[in-house]
Amino acid sequence: MAMVGLFWIAEGDVYVGAKPSGLAPGVRLTPEGVVALGDGQSGLYLWEGLSALTVADVPVKSLKRQAGLVKDLALDTVMNLALSVGPGRVSDAPPMMTVRVESADGEHELAAYVAAAVGYPQTEVDLSRALLARLTEGAATMATTLAAMSEWGRAWEGTSPRGAEREGLLRGWVHS
Repeated sequence: MAMVGLFWIAEGDVYVGAKPSGLAPGVRLTPEGVVALGDGQSGLYLWEGLSALTVADVPVKSLKRQAGLVKDLALDTVMNLALSVGPGRVSDAPPMMTVRVESADGEHELAAYVAAAVGYPQTEVDLSRALLARLTEGAATMATTLAAMSEWGRAWEGTSPRGAEREGLLRGWVHS
């Protein structure tokens, strides 16, 4: 499993945002179309019917966001030690992104958890948005691009690549 831009790629499966588990919401990109997963959302939006695929509410990585995460972790540690409740606050969930799917029958908003704890680098957000737009340009473009992403996911072993490599992958997929 690896995160590349806004995409979570696991063994050839491509998700926008974090890969969902259980009933958690998520969005998967398949050769057939965009699949809404999780409790409260479902559906398959076929590629040939899509006119746009965008994402909103994406947290961008910043020093302020990183400092806030450190502060929250320190506060959690103090509270856990003081209250002996155990690790982590149960009610805390990762932030959500909104994936907008536009088709002839209107716009649909799907939810997906953010996979990057401190947000995404702005360059990766921009490249990911360009890649999502590219996927709606036609069947041949979508099939080639999505196949390249899936193939990379099946071949990749290890954790997420470093920033420069992630950007390189995104640029390659945008221009494939």
